[in-house]
Amino acid sequence: MRMERFEDIQGWQEAGKLTQEIYKLTNVFPFKKDQRLCGQIQKASVSIMANIAEGFDRPSKKEFRKFLNYASASASEVQSHLYVALDQKYVSDEDFQDSYN
Repeated sequence: MRMERFEDIQGWQEAGKLTQEIYKLTNVFPFKKDQRLCGQIQKASVSIMANIAEGFDRPSKKEFRKFLNYASASASEVQSHLYVALDQKYVSDEDFQDSYN
């Protein structure tokens, strides 16, 4: 099955769910007050979606894979920021696990 739109990619859809969760977590105190961390984790989660979409429109599979690697690296960045949020008690253990996974 050939995908016609980046919105059909399951990874992009999952990244959208993660981004919604990240924005939900960062929009409450005490997390909300840490503007630098909020901005970084939000940008990283949005970057996952953006890289999948951008890679989808590249002319070759090789370039698409490159952008999928960028998306994967952004996902790791989100996970790293979640550790900081957990250490600072901005998120619960449950919220951490749900978002990390």
